[in-house]
Amino acid sequence: MATARPLPEAGSIFLDARGGDRALRVSWHHESGLVVLSLWRDNVCAGSFRLAVDEVPDLIDLLRSGLDTAYDVTTSNRRRGPHDTRAIPRVAHGA
Repeated sequence: MATARPLPEAGSIFLDARGGDRALRVSWHHESGLVVLSLWRDNVCAGSFRLAVDEVPDLIDLLRSGLDTAYDVTTSNRRRGPHDTRAIPRVAHGA
């Protein structure tokens, strides 16, 4: 596994919610028509995924849908209160 290399100009790093030494790097490689998602631990790349640029809109749509649902569930839970036992709706994702 390769050690950390500088992030390309078009990219970002997201820290894992569990804390510690985990991170997700997102880097655009315009010359190759790719977005690379890579998982890092202790500044070592543990794995990567190359996504074609024309597939990025589908990923964005999925993330947006998930965010909308998470927001709706959180808002609904706040209105209901902590002792309400009604089931939280589940969302199915199709392909």
